[in-house]
Amino acid sequence: MPRTAVVIYNLGGPDSLEAVQPFLFNLFNDPLILRQPSPIRWILAKIISSRRAPIAKEIYGEIGGRSPILEETKQQAEALQKVLGPVDTYRVFVAMRYWHPYAEECLDEVLEFEPDKIVLLPLYPQFSTTTTESFMRVWKSIIKRRKLDIPTMAICSYPNDKGFIRSISALLRDTINRKDENLGAPKILFSAHGIPKKFVEAGDPYQKQIEITVDAILDELSIPDLDYITCYQSRVGPVEWLKPYTDEVIINAAEAARPIIVVPIAFVSEHSETLVELDIEYRDLAIENGAPSYLRVPTVKVQDEFITGLAELVRIAASTTESVPGVDGQMCSICPLS
Repeated sequence: MPRTAVVIYNLGGPDSLEAVQPFLFNLFNDPLILRQPSPIRWILAKIISSRRAPIAKEIYGEIGGRSPILEETKQQAEALQKVLGPVDTYRVFVAMRYWHPYAEECLDEVLEFEPDKIVLLPLYPQFSTTTTESFMRVWKSIIKRRKLDIPTMAICSYPNDKGFIRSISALLRDTINRKDENLGAPKILFSAHGIPKKFVEAGDPYQKQIEITVDAILDELSIPDLDYITCYQSRVGPVEWLKPYTDEVIINAAEAARPIIVVPIAFVSEHSETLVELDIEYRDLAIENGAPSYLRVPTVKVQDEFITGLAELVRIAASTTESVPGVDGQMCSICPLS
């Protein structure tokens, strides 16, 4: 039987407080994050990471002094492995973009498996140049430098994958059912990580794919007169990011005395942006401004339908050498990595 290595990857996060500043440097030194020439970008990354490190350390201090994203990704890898079956046919590996295990560390493990094919699977449902493309560029660079020639398929996006959408929708429905009916109809905030507006204007499809995800969730829920808004969190720096901003939407809803339910739709695991920004900072912001309640929907993590959906995408990618623009009417993108 052909042997397929499946590389699931995510942003990564510091595994200790000492790792916070070098992690931030790696992030801001990415040419798809800070789009400046190399010498200038390196200097800016040094300055920004140094200035942001104390604040970031406080944030990670709130969740045990490290990011949980690697542990959660490993759990997702184990769940995906169980669905895919025997490790002599499919074997799942984990890589991170800005901290260990880096892409090259992961590749070393992949090569020990001696695969006939590699499938790259992002844990970013919506494609962005700042996330999925960034990792694929690094992977291609390493492959080229090491003169490897293993057929590789890249799953680029799955913003309305049925398993992903059904998992989020079920979690949201459970949260809606938990709210106090006496507080009135909730304001639903579909919150995604933001990116600079100029990236979208330059052709990044991220915002459109976020909207595809939200539309698919609404179709799956089929709740009449649901009061919702799509918004964007985690902005940094002076440039304009995608709007509306989640914190501003929270203030407006809170001042109108609306119960608030926040749904993270671009994250599939818990980390600082959910556990601190959404659960602590934005909760405090909501209550301080008059919100009668604030609930946050969990990320999909290892929900059965989510993992099953990923497994189906992997099987499709492993069985083809040609681009797959969509699967069963879904906007799932799979293509050869050349």
